[in-house]
Amino acid sequence: MPNNNKKNKTAENIKDTAGAAFHTVHSALETTEDAAMGAVDATADAVENVTNNADNKNNKKNK
Repeated sequence: MPNNNKKNKTAENIKDTAGAAFHTVHSALETTEDAAMGAVDATADAVENVTNNADNKNNKKNK
């Protein structure tokens, strides 16, 4: 029986390590996704500002 307990403990340790590794990778992916979405939002805001500025200039010229 002692050998069986050792196998179970080893399997438990492997599962715990795999779970921790998965959690770390998952957190890193979420952080990367948040950064990427922040960059997309900033780019969209910049494009909108440029477009609005161009529209305002055109409107002033046409008055």
